Amino acid sequence: MGVSRRDFLKLSGGTVLVASLGVNLDPAKAYAKDLRIKNAKQTTTICPYCSVGCGIVVYVENGKVINTEGDPDHPISEGTLCAKGSSVSQLVNNDTRVKKPMYREPGGAAWKEVEWDWALDRIARLVKDARDKSFKTVSKAKVKEKQADGTMLDVEKEFVVNRTDAIAHIGSAALDNEECYILQKMIRSWGLVHIEHQARI
Repeated sequence: MGVSRRDFLKLSGGTVLVASLGVNLDPAKAYAKDLRIKNAKQTTTICPYCSVGCGIVVYVENGKVINTEGDPDHPISEGTLCAKGSSVSQLVNNDTRVKKPMYREPGGAAWKEVEWDWALDRIARLVKDARDKSFKTVSKAKVKEKQADGTMLDVEKEFVVNRTDAIAHIGSAALDNEECYILQKMIRSWGLVHIEHQARI
């Protein structure tokens, strides 16, 4: 491990200061041995909240997340996290977290829990129906066309467009490059032209 001159002076200065003040670090070292993360499995991950991509260290014991903290070795965040990133363990350890899709019938007042298969099938059916009803294969537009005598004339022409204007898509900053690439290919294959991203709104 390479240590810069500045880091060396910081480290040596801090050690001299602690030693000169007569601070005994033995209790802190003994406490560290009994931390609740002592026997936990340590895994690194990326924060899911925004596109910055801060690094997080996740501690898991008996299949349960017991602690999360900033990854000091991560090149982007260097161990720092915002308030949302610091609370990321609450994504899994939260009694009020919704774990199944919720559905409210058109005109209904109450939400009800539904199965994933039913929800995904319904979404797919509604998207397909909206696309089929609004899909345009051609569109007319006026273009300037040069005539035989050299004058420009507005002419209405038909163009192949293969698009739908009834569906829009908003992307998420929590997606990585590969997910965005696949998502773009999918929604453009449906003929969507109204495509936006969360970070631009």
